[in-house]
Amino acid sequence: MNINSVASATLVAVWYDETSETLQLEFRSHAVYRYFGVPGSVYAALLAAPSKGRYFNGAIRAHFPHFLVSKSDAGQRGES
Repeated sequence: MNINSVASATLVAVWYDETSETLQLEFRSHAVYRYFGVPGSVYAALLAAPSKGRYFNGAIRAHFPHFLVSKSDAGQRGES
């Protein structure tokens, strides 16, 4: 699994597993989501995008099945 810290106002870290085409994203809110069936080209484009949040919203968010892995302390700070 490839793990990358990213410079982003939205994301903290990105994990990707080529074999299962699974993308895991940790957001600044500390929420962690896992997305399934994500092609390697989408992962590469996310890493290369000047605005990772904008790319996520346009190309990943509503396009792949996903689930919340962990919400951590985001709710305690009033974030969602």
